[in-house]
Amino acid sequence: MATIADVLNNSPGLQRRLFFLARRFVAGETVANAIDAVAALNAAGLSATVDFLGEDVHAESEAANATQTYLQMLDRMVAAGADCNISVKLSAIGQAFSEDAAFENLRRIIERARPSNTFIRLDMEGSRTVDSTYRILARARAIYEHVGPVVQAYLHRAATDVERCIGLGVRVRLCKGAYKEPPDIALQKMSDIRANYMALAQRLLTSGVYPGIATHDERLIQAVVKYTADHNIANDRFEFQMLYGVRARRQRALRAAGYRMRVYVPFGTHWAGYFYRRLSERRENLLLALRGIFGG
Repeated sequence: MATIADVLNNSPGLQRRLFFLARRFVAGETVANAIDAVAALNAAGLSATVDFLGEDVHAESEAANATQTYLQMLDRMVAAGADCNISVKLSAIGQAFSEDAAFENLRRIIERARPSNTFIRLDMEGSRTVDSTYRILARARAIYEHVGPVVQAYLHRAATDVERCIGLGVRVRLCKGAYKEPPDIALQKMSDIRANYMALAQRLLTSGVYPGIATHDERLIQAVVKYTADHNIANDRFEFQMLYGVRARRQRALRAAGYRMRVYVPFGTHWAGYFYRRLSERRENLLLALRGIFGG
């Protein structure tokens, strides 16, 4: 059965007209909107990562267009002197139809990022793309070291992936995971996901290379704060990461307490899937969206 996100993704015009629904969590529809959001975050002492919302393209022309958007994004970031990285969705640049095509488009992005040493995060999407993403990551790191993956803590394979990244000296972004996966692929109970997340966070904090601790879960945030204090892990050896529009006050409070904070700033007209996942994650996100719609 098609979801509302599926319907909107197949109706770009309707998605543009309904953008007001997502404005709490999406910076805008254009690169300029994203750069403006990054500038505001930087002014508040927060770093950023720009995330172009394009997924599952099935034609070379669409992948080329998405790649061009990433190139434009990099140019605008450098010109603005922004404290910002980029996040690349491989499904937007060809992964769905050819790993080779995705890698060649990623190579173009790498060459544009190379002069500024901009870090490139490879988004991790549904579980069926994980192995493909790691294969492309290996090819990318052979030509550019500033590339790293996302590990989703709810996947049963997450510990193995973390250990591999630690062994290779790869920077990891650790998140819970937002895609619906079956029990044989992923943990289902939140208590189990939290426990696995914290175990992986501890490994990354003690042995990893500058991990991104990506969570809005206050229990996990407090556990990380306590763990790093107890083990004398300096605040500059890791960063917290949160999403644009989610717990903005907490983001600034952590920064004021001396922790590094990076905010993921998504933009683009293809927002429906992202927006749906955000609402599915936390009841509070639905309330935030309603406040955004009605001006609260």
